[in-house]
Amino acid sequence: MDHYYGHFFGMHFIWWIIWIILVIWIFATPYDIPYQKTKRESPLDILKKRFAKGEITKEDYEDAKKTLKSED
Repeated sequence: MDHYYGHFFGMHFIWWIIWIILVIWIFATPYDIPYQKTKRESPLDILKKRFAKGEITKEDYEDAKKTLKSED
C-alpha cells in the first residue's frame, strides 16, 4: 500500500499537474480566428481607408475629418 501512496505523490502527481496546467493554458490563451476583427476601428480609421481606396474625394475627406474632430 505504501508503494501506491508514494507513487501518487511522486512523479505521477507532477504529471497530473503538468497536464492540468497545459489544458488550462490551451483553453485560456486567446487565439486569432481567421477573418475576425480583433480591433474595433475608429471612425477616423474607416475614413482614412475610404480615402486611400479612392471611394471619397479629398474635399469629402477633409469635411468628414473636421466633423469627426469637432465631435471629440
